[in-house]
Amino acid sequence: MRALLNSLNEDELALVREADGGELAAMDEDGLVDLHERVRRARNKYAQLYRRTASARVEEYGGRGTARPKNTRNAQRAEVFEDALARVSWHLARAARRSAGELKARRIADATPDRAPAPGTAPPDARRKAAQTTRRKRPTSAGPAGRQQAAASRAKGARRQGRRDSG
Repeated sequence: MRALLNSLNEDELALVREADGGELAAMDEDGLVDLHERVRRARNKYAQLYRRTASARVEEYGGRGTARPKNTRNAQRAEVFEDALARVSWHLARAARRSAGELKARRIADATPDRAPAPGTAPPDARRKAAQTTRRKRPTSAGPAGRQQAAASRAKGARRQGRRDSG
């Protein structure tokens, strides 16, 4: 991992460090959106570079999986930026929930001026709800119809990737 980080150029290394640090919790929502966009662009750059290089070697090696050992650095760089993007996305979602809770509390306070708390303070419930993270619900594919739908979706993605690789 350290060798991979050392192979990044200065701008990319600074971007990974910015996404790693503890400053993410202190950043405002606009700063997180900007950082999210920059990390996503870097991740897309290396993912596309990996796919293009691998698809160019398909004829030579017989498949993208077989050509992968010759193209691991781009895949690893994409993975580094994918991890950084996940961290930034989590902090961005948390900041968005917090600001949405504050906005909701402010609107409720403005709508009911006779029961409004002191200006600049959010009700305790709004602060508690904004700080919580919500669990992501995943669709369940318990029945045969769900399994069939999931298999069809995977097959469609494989066909789409096959068209990209061959073209």
